[in-house]
Amino acid sequence: MEFRLLRYFLAVAREGTVSKAAETLFLTQPTLSRQLSDLEYELGTRLFIRGKKHIELTEAGMILRQRAEEILELQEKTVAEIKNRDKNLSGVVSIGAAESKAAEILPPLILNFQKKYPAVRFEIQSGVASFVKDKVDRGLLDLGLLITPGDIDRYRFLRLGINERCGILMNARSPLAKKQTVTVSDLIGRPVIANVRKEIQDFYRQRLGEDFDKLNIIAVFNLINNAAFFAERDDVYIFTIEGCVKNFDKTVFCFRPFEPEIRQESFLIWKKQEPRNRCLIRFLEEIKNTFQA
Repeated sequence: MEFRLLRYFLAVAREGTVSKAAETLFLTQPTLSRQLSDLEYELGTRLFIRGKKHIELTEAGMILRQRAEEILELQEKTVAEIKNRDKNLSGVVSIGAAESKAAEILPPLILNFQKKYPAVRFEIQSGVASFVKDKVDRGLLDLGLLITPGDIDRYRFLRLGINERCGILMNARSPLAKKQTVTVSDLIGRPVIANVRKEIQDFYRQRLGEDFDKLNIIAVFNLINNAAFFAERDDVYIFTIEGCVKNFDKTVFCFRPFEPEIRQESFLIWKKQEPRNRCLIRFLEEIKNTFQA
């Protein structure tokens, strides 16, 4: 399958008609239609449902659209790295970061690095750990900034020495807001929202004991901003880490750490294969010098 055909396919998926896509690609409509037919023949399946005025993607077409975008993104990144290998340091370093206090290290690291290498550009994507690790595995992200627990043995990693206090986000008017810390027994009988990741739930179960399974977990979440709407409206208690909520309005929300204290550690991951992106290699050197000094 040629990159050219993937670009043609994405243009049609984006524009919604062959005629509009042909204009953007500077092709004739019959030429583009023939190329799309060849692509469907090669894949052995229909990619489009052709209507009178608009075409829609089939299930196979939607799968191809997602993969085609990733393939072309990786292709462009690879070409840029190869072209710039013998020039002054330039290119792109992509970083995925979970919601945590550790993300605060990125601005000073990136700004200091760019003073030395102004032609290097950074891409930062926010997401949960599964999103970040999946992108790192597929080469769509160079680095991942995560917190424990997590499967880091299959990566190279650097411990950052940054620990997050675990606790509960709640409405500032909630009864437990009057306490300086909360215990798991304080939460029994109250509506609780937990992290959707099983490893996070197991992490709390191990540290909070059997009372964790007595909690009334009414929902699970992957991004704290969405879960926070529950605490904003009602007496609901959300498992989180302090760094995720430090910028929340303190007249509306409050964070209370657990007693006894529970902490999660931050670390930086990258693929075990030796990186070939010169920008990434140099950036990792800067990070290691900062955190291993």
